[in-house]
Amino acid sequence: MRRVMIIGQPGSGKSTLARRMGEITHLPVVHIDHVHWAPGWVERTRAEKDRLCAEIHARPEWIFEGGHSFTWAERLSRADTVIWLDLPLAPRLWRVIWRTLRYWGRSRPDMSPGCPERFSLDFLRWIWRTRVSMRNRLRWFFDRVPQDKDRHHLRGRREIEAYLDGLRMAVARGNLGLPHR
Repeated sequence: MRRVMIIGQPGSGKSTLARRMGEITHLPVVHIDHVHWAPGWVERTRAEKDRLCAEIHARPEWIFEGGHSFTWAERLSRADTVIWLDLPLAPRLWRVIWRTLRYWGRSRPDMSPGCPERFSLDFLRWIWRTRVSMRNRLRWFFDRVPQDKDRHHLRGRREIEAYLDGLRMAVARGNLGLPHR
């Protein structure tokens, strides 16, 4: 395990999983929101996001969580592990609301500096409107992940915790081919 791609809908826990995996494996973690947003909630251009993603993909090691699906083919070609967090709508909405309250007025650890957390009804509406179409798109993508990749479709907290427990055990046994640190 050297390059991990984590996908999922908003509020599915991508950033948290990436952080926790980084703590276990000591692989560098990259959050898509650092690519997507410049300070002050300024959205980067698609060309900037493409360039930044390409620079990340070229690195020898990463846990890269999140979207910018325009670059997923390249990310997938470099990844050795793909994880799809596929949680139901209700817990995802709760997580988005909870993180908004938790980080209100401050930038989250997975967000670019200078982007203080704020309430966005538009974002919640977008999550609702895309709940089916985005899941279908993620399913389509995940179904096309080559079988030679390490693939994990995690559907809830228990499955995520079981995956992390297994990861801890594999690291302890030295079974992941992780770099020596």
